[in-house]
Amino acid sequence: MKKSLLLFFLTALISLTAVSQSGKDQVTSEDYERAVQFLSENTDALVYRKHVSPTWLDSENFWYQVSTVNGEEYVLVNVRNGEKQTASSLDKLLSNTKLQKKSDEKLYTSSEMVSPNGKKVAYIKDWNLWMRNLETGKETQLTRNGIENYGYATDNAGWKKSDKAILLWSPDSKKIATYRQDQRHVSDMYLVTTNIGAPKLQKWKYPLPEDEKAIQIERVIVDTENQEVINLKMEPDPRRGTLCDNISCSGSYDDNEWSEDSSRLYFVSTSRDHKSAKLRMADATTGEVKDIFEEKVDTQYESGRGEINWRYLDDSNEIIWYSERDDYGHLYLYDAETGKLKNQITSGDFVVTKLSYVDEEENEIYFLANGKNKEENPYFSYLYKIDLSGKNLKSLTPETGTHSINWSPDHQYFVDNYSTPTQPNIAVLRKSNGKIIKELEKEDIQALIENGWKAPEEFSVKSANGEWDLYGLMFTPTHLDKTKKYPIVNYIYPGPQGGSIRGWSFKASRRDHQALAELGFIVIVLEGTCNPGREKSFHDACYGSLSENTLPDQISGIKQLAEKYAYLDTTEIGVWGHSGGGSATVAAMFKYPDFYKVGIAESGNHDNRNYEDDWGERYIGLMGKDPDSTSAYIYDANAQYADNLEGELMLIHGAMDDNVPPYHTYLVVDALIKANKDFDLIILPHARHSYGDDFYYIMRRRWDYFVEKLRGATPPENFKINLKK
Repeated sequence: MKKSLLLFFLTALISLTAVSQSGKDQVTSEDYERAVQFLSENTDALVYRKHVSPTWLDSENFWYQVSTVNGEEYVLVNVRNGEKQTASSLDKLLSNTKLQKKSDEKLYTSSEMVSPNGKKVAYIKDWNLWMRNLETGKETQLTRNGIENYGYATDNAGWKKSDKAILLWSPDSKKIATYRQDQRHVSDMYLVTTNIGAPKLQKWKYPLPEDEKAIQIERVIVDTENQEVINLKMEPDPRRGTLCDNISCSGSYDDNEWSEDSSRLYFVSTSRDHKSAKLRMADATTGEVKDIFEEKVDTQYESGRGEINWRYLDDSNEIIWYSERDDYGHLYLYDAETGKLKNQITSGDFVVTKLSYVDEEENEIYFLANGKNKEENPYFSYLYKIDLSGKNLKSLTPETGTHSINWSPDHQYFVDNYSTPTQPNIAVLRKSNGKIIKELEKEDIQALIENGWKAPEEFSVKSANGEWDLYGLMFTPTHLDKTKKYPIVNYIYPGPQGGSIRGWSFKASRRDHQALAELGFIVIVLEGTCNPGREKSFHDACYGSLSENTLPDQISGIKQLAEKYAYLDTTEIGVWGHSGGGSATVAAMFKYPDFYKVGIAESGNHDNRNYEDDWGERYIGLMGKDPDSTSAYIYDANAQYADNLEGELMLIHGAMDDNVPPYHTYLVVDALIKANKDFDLIILPHARHSYGDDFYYIMRRRWDYFVEKLRGATPPENFKINLKK
């Protein structure tokens, strides 16, 4: 016993001496192991009865799967009375019900597009469009003049590419709306593999702002019955969409809608700079094109948040159109024949985000909107109903939180899941008028709480200019000592197409924010101005130059929080982010060196002259042939500010990143070397944009860097993040 005590005290003395000599606290492997317990792979396993995702058997019955303490449970629900039946397997659950027709999933691949009648698929082969009959296996070549980089239905936005055919089948399964894509004139991008022996070159078309023309799409309709290609009688369009920097945000051919009788195609032509959106109609037999109306904006037009919101109404020959012309995203009704505005459907100081369902028989629409409840977080989303005339607005989901909706096939019922970042999900079954029929599930987080978990704190601060209320989440250690001071880590993603939080529903873990907090930090995540989901003036606050990266708001917000929470140490602030967040991190370290002391920049797009054209052109504008120093493309570029670095900076990039190619980080590296600055660099030889197999290695290195450089402690050597299987 005495020997054991002596050994213990000697070990402790040696440890204390080592800490004293190094001047650093020791963060142990046990501390890291505790942090790992707060990653989603571990926390999700302690959450039961989560989000309900219904599979509708018909308009009156659906089933869903839910995890419980005792294993998976399968639930069958009758919508008329809310009656639930449960079983331990799907086969048992559905043994007494009519099973649906078997899926044809195995008959075609993800790159093939199946027709509405389920009998045919269209796909690309050798730059041409082909069709296969799923019943007979017969293959038919539909186009014959496709050549390399000038083929049909090809999917390439530069940053995103695939072998998938981008097209839209007509309702009668006889015609296909698609395009012939001319990308012969745009820039090439190159990556080379790291391997023993000769490296392999990867080359593809990657349009840049310097290119004279964007990728061009020549719109066509393919008559599969007669094997005829009908060219629409119009000039080629730039490859642009109304929702994101791709014409296939949804995975299909966006901004195209067929008439019910398959005789007409309605579509939107978007200008290269996104300042014009022109609604048009094409005759599917002759290819004649009629312009219906055009919306022009000073900045950039977008058709909604997360979903395109314009619709063609066949019964009344009308168009529902989305516009932010009064600073809020709202819906308008147009005459599809004359192009004249009939009336504004929604109005007020709130943002319509998604057109959920149009009931043409009742002349009503159901839509999701943010910000109507002025006393709440403006990012919470609710379902409403209103007449097409703009009258009789009704809230259908009044409970506080973000609501997601899943309709029955006849749209008489819907499953509503709602939650907040701090309140777990509740799933209910409702009638279309909003009346609750049955509470289906209430998310169970008891085991999570018993494991030491706690929710982040929601907060609100003022924007740097004092004009707007900003919202965010703060993560603190579960063992928080409010009498101490904690270094701050500011996670950032500046958008403007997305933000740092990206969803205000309940999550047991958000990235590794809580895990990092467990290592002795306060992690702050703030949605700044210029990010989406609010009024247009909020979103456009940075239009024309993205150099701010929401940083003034981040800095102002942290200072406001420090006035409220004395345990925030504003003398020790770190910042990190990935992709756009990586770019923002370098900007923070270069432009605000007195505020940010440690930065970790992952895969940053540090110079938009080197990034695919559409992202910058949408939010900055066109670069022009001979940009000078006043151009945002030059002014925003990070490398030129390398002389300002004073703190500790780690740069990380995947050498095979085909979204943000590694040359972005190399430009910053080159500038730092020329400026004689010390920095740290990790290149992942085989990694794409999200790091793949190297993801948790980088997470651990990120923890190490903040522990050592920001907290001033010594991390455990070569710790490996092992997750529960």
